[in-house]
Amino acid sequence: MPKIYDLSHLVIDNDPADPEGYRPKIVYKTHQEGAMEMKKFFNIDLKDLVYSEGLGWAIEELHMITHSGTHIDAPWHYAPISEGKRARTIDELPLEYFYSDGVVLDFRHKKAGEIITKEDIIEALRKIDYKLKPLDIVLIMTGWDKKIGTPEYFDNPGLNYEAVIWLIDQGIKLIGIDAFSLDRSFKAMALEYHKTKDGRHIWPAHFAGIQREYCQIEKLANLDKLPKPYGFKVAAFPFKIYKASAAPARVVAIFEDE
Repeated sequence: MPKIYDLSHLVIDNDPADPEGYRPKIVYKTHQEGAMEMKKFFNIDLKDLVYSEGLGWAIEELHMITHSGTHIDAPWHYAPISEGKRARTIDELPLEYFYSDGVVLDFRHKKAGEIITKEDIIEALRKIDYKLKPLDIVLIMTGWDKKIGTPEYFDNPGLNYEAVIWLIDQGIKLIGIDAFSLDRSFKAMALEYHKTKDGRHIWPAHFAGIQREYCQIEKLANLDKLPKPYGFKVAAFPFKIYKASAAPARVVAIFEDE
């Protein structure tokens, strides 16, 4: 049997992995509440629920944005146009983007708000002696998933424009990161902008998707638990949400030889 590693963040009520105002709300309906609903649906008495001794179904209501938890951003999130055409939404993307060989690049040495450059990525690949091929799924490990619930969580490092373009030019269509965003923190980008007045410091990793179509996984977890940096498959299928800019996904790494 293959060994499967869970790379997905656990979504909880009022999840601190999202900023205030965007946190998911989970409403839990009990078996007792479910019994009352079943009574109405089936026009029965509670005593008629003989198998469950009067209890009914449990149901949860989710109130969340498509970018809550571990999720995949579609090109439509970045801009209305990608590669000169209307940017595709999450339901329009080929499934081949979301199941392929994975490779983890370790950037846990990067500090809060620092940039991960093209040169950094090339060096990380050299260190593990790996050559990218088209449709590989590149997973950026920062260790920032361990900071969820702390003030430091939203001050993550991230890729710049050139790093993303270089990866896409190698045939990469899906890049993941174990942090809030593939871009470095809003604070770091804002400080750089106000220092230089250069708008190219604002959201560059995302805006790279205007020139080259690609998707990204944000809020991954447990990349440090993988036994080796490559030699595994990644399955990262997003929910099929009509015309959406993103969708939650249960992302896993599959090692066939474990």
